[in-house]
Amino acid sequence: MKIITLTIPITLSLFLMGCQTTTANRTGTGAAMGAVGGAAIGSLSGDAGKGALIGAGAGALGGYLYDQQKKQEEQNYYYQQQQRQYQQPYQRQYRD
Repeated sequence: MKIITLTIPITLSLFLMGCQTTTANRTGTGAAMGAVGGAAIGSLSGDAGKGALIGAGAGALGGYLYDQQKKQEEQNYYYQQQQRQYQQPYQRQYRD
């Protein structure tokens, strides 16, 4: 029963992390996920509060790094689109 109780919040927070678009949102969601995971692991070892704090810090760092990766992917995508646009041959359009 304990495993199911821990699995549901972690799964829901993973789904929510994919919906975020700004750095603050992704970092905050990462911190929340880390706090939940840290509290769960900490409760097994006997100190849920310490586990939640460590997990929140690690989750915030993870969320920030995830955000930076997504921003880099977006930037690369737009750069590639611009390169394709300029590499296409110019076609003159004639009017009848």
